[in-house]
Amino acid sequence: QVRLVESGGGLVQPGGSLRLSCVASGSISTIYRMGWYRQAPGKQREMVATVGISGTTNYADSVRGRFTISSDNAKNTAILQMNNLKPEDTAVYYCKVDKLTSTTWGQGTQVTVSS
Repeated sequence: QVRLVESGGGLVQPGGSLRLSCVASGSISTIYRMGWYRQAPGKQREMVATVGISGTTNYADSVRGRFTISSDNAKNTAILQMNNLKPEDTAVYYCKVDKLTSTTWGQGTQVTVSS
C-alpha cells in the first residue's frame, strides 16, 4: 500500500507562487508516474500535471508555462511549483501515484488565490 503526504497549499494573492509537495512511502517499488490533479467547487477533477519515472511531463493547457512539475525518484517526491497564480487556480489539489497494479490518491490540499 502506498501512503501519500501532501503539503504546501494555502492562500496567495493573484500573481503569487506556491509550491506543493507530495511524498510517497510504503509499497512504492513499481511507481511509474506521479501527478497533481485539482477539483474546484462544482467542477470535475482535472489533471494539472504529471511526471513519469523517465522524466516525461504533461501539463494541462491552462497551466502550461506557469506551473512546473518535477520528481525525485530516490525520495519518491513530486513537486509542483506554481507561479503567476490566478483566481481560477483555486481548488483542492490532489496528488496521484500510478503503479503497475494500482492507483493511490492523496487527501488533497487547498489552494486559494484571492486578493
